Amino acid sequence: MLHNKFSRKWLSLAAASLALTACDPAPVDTIDPPLAGATIGGDFALTGSDGATVNWADFAGQYRIVYFGFTYCPDICPTDVQRFSQGLAKFEQAAPELGTKITPIFISVDPERDTPEIVGQFIANFHPRLVGLTGTPEQIEDAARKFAVFYSRGDDTPGGGYLVDHSAVVYLFGPDGEPIAILPTDQGADAVAAELAQWVS
Repeated sequence: MLHNKFSRKWLSLAAASLALTACDPAPVDTIDPPLAGATIGGDFALTGSDGATVNWADFAGQYRIVYFGFTYCPDICPTDVQRFSQGLAKFEQAAPELGTKITPIFISVDPERDTPEIVGQFIANFHPRLVGLTGTPEQIEDAARKFAVFYSRGDDTPGGGYLVDHSAVVYLFGPDGEPIAILPTDQGADAVAAELAQWVS
């Protein structure tokens, strides 16, 4: 499935970058983020769980955790969202003032089923400040392209449902919308909190 294929690609890139910087005696604040200069992210107009239009520019000045998934996902999506939510909560406990500078965002890749109401029910299970977004197929396609996320309708499941294959990457963006790093949700909440501590200031 695309989940693992693209996740490994991006995580390998991040790991390689971090491995190189770990050997560099330069101060942390002079190290370039793993995704520095990458053309990831950009303007979008999507629909929030309250039905209001939400734009990328609405988060200006905030660090942003961004994840694309779908609410009917049986395992990968809820696990990833739980881990970055728990990692953010740990970071908030350790650095409350810095924690408030981060907005976590979940964007659906299943506009056919993920209505604002359904997305709202999904995000209520995780971080209290998690923003849930959906939109039309065209809006989701545009946002996914800008954020280098790949997705497609997958196999049908018993009962008439279906899965959505997608790249499962948890991005961290800076206050100006610049890509910073990929959060290591595969390593658990503590690793996510440590990664946030490295870049959020």
